[in-house]
Amino acid sequence: MAPADWVLELLRCPLTGEPLTPVTVQGQEFLTTAAGVRYPVVDGVPVLLVDAAVQPGDRP
Repeated sequence: MAPADWVLELLRCPLTGEPLTPVTVQGQEFLTTAAGVRYPVVDGVPVLLVDAAVQPGDRP
């Protein structure tokens, strides 16, 4: 379950400061940047920790 639209407007990538967009990869919800850095959404809560980020080319 992705966060509400009003929440997405407030969230930014902790690495780049870019806005985040919800995506689903292999059935798992993520918030992603334009550069492709993905952050998992666990039980509807975005985990915006650099250590939890999935870099482009990594698998979820």
